[in-house]
Amino acid sequence: MCGIVGAIASQNIVPVLLQGLQRLEYRGYDSCGVAVQGAHGLRRARSTARVAELLTQVQDEQLSGSTGIAHTRWATHGAPAVGNAHPHFSFGPSQLGQERPGAAPQPAPQDGGTVAVVHNGIIENHDALRAELQAKGYPFASQTDTEVVVHLVHSLYDGDIFEAVRAATARLKGSYALAVLHKDEPHRLVGARQGSPLVVGIGRDGSAHYLASDAMALAGVTEQFIYLDEGDLVDLQLGRYWVTGSDGRPVQRPVKTVRAMSVAADLGPYRHYMQKEIFEQPRAIADTLEGVAAIVPELFDGHDDQGNTTVSAWRVFDQIDNVLILACGTSYYSGCTAKYWLESIAKIPTQVEIASEYRYRDSVPNPNTLVVTISQSGETADTLAALRHAQGLGMRHTLTICNVATSAMVRECQLAYVTRAGVEIGVASTKAFTTQLAGLYLLAMVLGQMRGHVSADEANVQLNAMRHLPAALQAVLALEPQIITWAEQFASKENALFLGRGRHYPVAQEGALKLKEITYIHAEAYAAGELKHGPLALVTSAMPVVTVAPNDELLEKLKSNMQEVRARGGELYVLADAGTQIESEPGVHVIRMPEHYGKLSPILHVVPLQLLAYHTAVARGTDVDKPRNLAKSVTVE
Repeated sequence: MCGIVGAIASQNIVPVLLQGLQRLEYRGYDSCGVAVQGAHGLRRARSTARVAELLTQVQDEQLSGSTGIAHTRWATHGAPAVGNAHPHFSFGPSQLGQERPGAAPQPAPQDGGTVAVVHNGIIENHDALRAELQAKGYPFASQTDTEVVVHLVHSLYDGDIFEAVRAATARLKGSYALAVLHKDEPHRLVGARQGSPLVVGIGRDGSAHYLASDAMALAGVTEQFIYLDEGDLVDLQLGRYWVTGSDGRPVQRPVKTVRAMSVAADLGPYRHYMQKEIFEQPRAIADTLEGVAAIVPELFDGHDDQGNTTVSAWRVFDQIDNVLILACGTSYYSGCTAKYWLESIAKIPTQVEIASEYRYRDSVPNPNTLVVTISQSGETADTLAALRHAQGLGMRHTLTICNVATSAMVRECQLAYVTRAGVEIGVASTKAFTTQLAGLYLLAMVLGQMRGHVSADEANVQLNAMRHLPAALQAVLALEPQIITWAEQFASKENALFLGRGRHYPVAQEGALKLKEITYIHAEAYAAGELKHGPLALVTSAMPVVTVAPNDELLEKLKSNMQEVRARGGELYVLADAGTQIESEPGVHVIRMPEHYGKLSPILHVVPLQLLAYHTAVARGTDVDKPRNLAKSVTVE
């Protein structure tokens, strides 16, 4: 979602700010901007185009300075427009007296502001603050919730920008990551975090310090980071910094070393990041399973920053009698797949909830529940809020499956299994999904052993099968030429159905999500047995029907559902295992999967669906890595 970069140094930091924005483009955005403190005070440039265009604007205007902030915005309050783009300035109360509350925004100049702010998150009480500040004469130049922050800081400023930000944040309700400058304190940068991630980058020689919403923004600039906790404020000055907690007292946050992000972000020989990440899945699965010598509870132990065990997974798992999975989007579908595994392998009742729904409904808490959160970034706002809601209901046993070891999700859960998918740039998640499935399968096997439903011999057989997954995935990726042929036919379609049964129904759902995310084709997934309960009315020769057809216990039932489609003239596109006896014929297009993989087959069957979405998007000419209206890391409700 929105991205923040800030820096304070002894030299011009504009190149660092703009490079940081380019590294954050993968998060999704519709405007961008930069503000710097230079010889002529605060100056800024903003654009509704890409960061490359902002770079040209900055060069044309010769923008430079040793302290600055930059931002990529994903619109929430106010349309994508230059006037709504960050950074926002406050010029102080209007010289014409009080501004009428509700007055239309007035254009603001680019240069000469007193306070500058960039913000990720949502200020929930912005309407009340806006009316209060307008009554004091502050003119508003945007429709954003963020502009109340910059005027509020200005109104509270009394010679110390850190104290002004502290006082302002005490009045804000909602979520925020803030970076703030004041023209009268040119070598000072203040940050604040509540509900949205913010990290501090420590310069190599102490002569520069940085702020960012994502450590990846500073790849190649520094490897030393402080991950701010909820409620933290940070004061960055040349040669020094300090952090205060939510109670206003100074705190020491650990400095962590994060390396090798810049290499992972390079596109290499691939046309798009999504294509690169699809083909990285064999390596990502291998890395995620590296070090798994046996399927044991210790795989999920909680650890501190030094790698010491803090919470025993065995002790937690021994106290639970059911599982609640909380997630959003693609991670939700991985949780739905895991439900089939947990109930069939471990025989443990499992419920899967969309995080944004769970936190707002009345539920019946059970203190013996294992609450499992799933998130690529570990900063997904709805999932974090759902986790905290569950904890507030007394469900203290928590575990996360997450791709970022330093994320809030890992810090706030007792237990964790950190996947090793690496940096995922494409907005449409691919390798994060399959590595999540690998971690969740391990969880099902561990719980199955502890509950006496999986023998040690069977656990070894399954671990060997998991170790073969990278090779099996390579064979699936070799199907790409056949999938490109399908994609050429899909490119002219505007609607599609996806069918699956059992543990492959969530795979069909994930395939439909991928197609609509990046091709803008309307796609829906159904449990195949539901066809006759409504969706069959949509089936015509113009409606492609993608069917996931593994050689499992539901195959014959699925074949009957396929016949229902053919009887209505529908076009079937079938991903079939060997031995299914499903053959290509007019109206039935079959791609044969290399091998049947039993309970692990969802990890293989999803990959052709990812490739289908990718090549269809390429054929349609859409922006594959940055689909419209979407963001990578959703850090607002």
